[in-house]
Amino acid sequence: MSSKLHLVFGGRVRDPQTLDFIDPSALEVVGVFPDYASAEKAWRAAAQRTVDDAEMRFVVVHLHRLLEPDLVKPA
Repeated sequence: MSSKLHLVFGGRVRDPQTLDFIDPSALEVVGVFPDYASAEKAWRAAAQRTVDDAEMRFVVVHLHRLLEPDLVKPA
């Protein structure tokens, strides 16, 4: 079984309801994680650190879905 890699990153967005990052070159990469549980833990820590800044947004990207799209089960 291969790792299900997840990327956690974030930055300042134009609108807190979107993922329209103001400056993609200034994104903060929190890290790449081998499973969702560890990625979620890192995401929560990053989001908590910036909780008072509504324009900061962090996300978890399922890299394994991008790297191996044929393995993704249809919904």
